[in-house]
Amino acid sequence: MNRPAARPSFSIDVLALVGIVGALVLAGGTTAGGQVPPPGQRSAACPDSLPALYAQVSPAVVSITAISINPYDADHRIERVMGSGVIIDPSGLILSNSHVVFGRQVITVTLDGGTALPAKVVGADPVFDIAILRIPTPSKGSLPAVTLGNSAELLVGEEVYAIGNPLGLEQTLTRGVVSAINQTLPGAAWSLMEPLIQTDAAINPGNSGGPLIDPCGLVVGITTAILPGAQNIGFAVPANLIKDVVPQLLDRGRVVRPWLGVQGQFIVPELKDLLRVPLVDGFLIEAVEPGSPAEQMDLQGGLFEITIQGQPVLLGGDIITQINGAAIDDPRKLARTLGEQKVGSVLKLTAMRDGKARTIEVTLGERPVLLWEVPGRRTGGGPATTTGAPVRGGNAAGRTILF
Repeated sequence: MNRPAARPSFSIDVLALVGIVGALVLAGGTTAGGQVPPPGQRSAACPDSLPALYAQVSPAVVSITAISINPYDADHRIERVMGSGVIIDPSGLILSNSHVVFGRQVITVTLDGGTALPAKVVGADPVFDIAILRIPTPSKGSLPAVTLGNSAELLVGEEVYAIGNPLGLEQTLTRGVVSAINQTLPGAAWSLMEPLIQTDAAINPGNSGGPLIDPCGLVVGITTAILPGAQNIGFAVPANLIKDVVPQLLDRGRVVRPWLGVQGQFIVPELKDLLRVPLVDGFLIEAVEPGSPAEQMDLQGGLFEITIQGQPVLLGGDIITQINGAAIDDPRKLARTLGEQKVGSVLKLTAMRDGKARTIEVTLGERPVLLWEVPGRRTGGGPATTTGAPVRGGNAAGRTILF
């Protein structure tokens, strides 16, 4: 599962956009017959068997194939990826994973009945791994569509079902339970710590972007990842997060996030004990992104590397101790402070360098797509034909923070 070169665009009529966004927001947690019954009281309003549930949802599940050029791997220049998606609006909007379609040259969607159609990316967010595609509407009849449910109602132990195209096997249903909610991937960088649904429903390469549904057929998430080397540990992006992101993708084609352009981690007691030198509490800058507001303000990254408990640390960079007058000495305080900012906000930073404090003002820019989020650069190459293996986690340093 991977994550711009040129981003394909598709214009949307303003009135149609308002109608689509409104339908998605209002759909959260309702069926055609009214409110979704609470957990434990759903049987009367839901299909009475798994075959009936499958028959209700599977017509809206699609297979996606995508082709891109990887200029960084001469042996495997042409990359073909297979994944899944689900129709969320009869006008031809399809929900999938960003890593399946983002930055691809050619995208083809195959409907449940076997019809293959060209698709264009309306919007994609590599951070939350969400994408919206559009396909042409049929000349006759209408496209089936699913309803996004309310993932906040999920309880650990509830049954869920994944439908997709694992390993190219079309329209496969697997069954499991919600193993955990609000889960974050082990080893994920702090900036990628979205709350995920964990499930033991079988998820395999090719399932990426397919729906995770509840017993009523409501989409409570889209499958996004598995842990390498684990058994029956899969993850899905929750529906409520999707509903927050989709209006931005339809409106702008992307999610706009403020950005300073630094990577690093907080000063921890182990670092102080190892070095036996006085270190102030704060955020240690290890790297400054090229062209970022941080680079423009001459913030400095690390100069030499040490390893602490198996984790590399770059020392010698600036240490941010305050933002807008508030002490920044743990991730919660940083998240709270950054959550109040937007693109164009001016931050007043206090940073330590060579034992001396300096105060600077920096205007936040918009977070760009970063190099490792572009297809091909994240995978480091591979076979010319893949099924979008949904493997994430386990690579980034546990304390790494990028903002």
